[in-house]
Amino acid sequence: MLKVVLVEDEPMILKGLLYRMDWLTSGCVVAGTAEDGEEGCQLIKEVTPDIVITDIRMPFKDGLQMLKETKPMYQYEAIILSGYGEFAYAQQAISLGVRDYLLKPIDLDELAASLKQLTKDIQEKKVKKQSMIIEELLSFNMDVEGTSTYAADAVRFIKGSYDQKITLAMLSEEIGLSTVSINTKLKELTGYSFNEFLTRYRITKALDKLQHEHMLVYEVAETTGFKDYKYFSQVFKKYVGMSPKQFLKESM
Repeated sequence: MLKVVLVEDEPMILKGLLYRMDWLTSGCVVAGTAEDGEEGCQLIKEVTPDIVITDIRMPFKDGLQMLKETKPMYQYEAIILSGYGEFAYAQQAISLGVRDYLLKPIDLDELAASLKQLTKDIQEKKVKKQSMIIEELLSFNMDVEGTSTYAADAVRFIKGSYDQKITLAMLSEEIGLSTVSINTKLKELTGYSFNEFLTRYRITKALDKLQHEHMLVYEVAETTGFKDYKYFSQVFKKYVGMSPKQFLKESM
């Protein structure tokens, strides 16, 4: 479900949007409401919505100003509701990347149709983004065969021991270089510190196992160096954008 924030200063209109719209059919859930632009800014920061539906004329801060302050940062889609049909408002809305501009009184069927298309576009964008992230992770290999440097030795050590408990201190002892120096050299070669490289490599192996070895999630966690299942799920979601179970479901 996509998260929607409603910002409207007229209580009757806000209540109508809340209770007369079939949000679930539109693939959305209302995550919060606000009655002016200042409240809206705060709510957007707290909720990080996928979609913001807002009036233009409101006390304290209008809808366009709210969008200017928050849309570039939180990357949501927006629908404008307004009783004012002047071209200037529509022009400003277009410049802010607003997806639709609906005049009051609101036609709920028109709003539902707008949401349906918007939801489809957002879901497609999310799937595309997740696919790109997964492809990038799966291509993460860092082939250092035939290379004889401290950093290359560090990469080989990590690849050979990623499924075990390893630390930078252990790597330092194995290679015979201080922890600070080996961390610096590893980052120069790969772009990542020891911990970052190790975690990223473990996640690539986890993705491969989930896709091709038909293992249970806890088994994948154990065989990729994550001894704590919950921690593995948190890290996996951070890197991939979905939980291991969701990934399995999408891959089927």
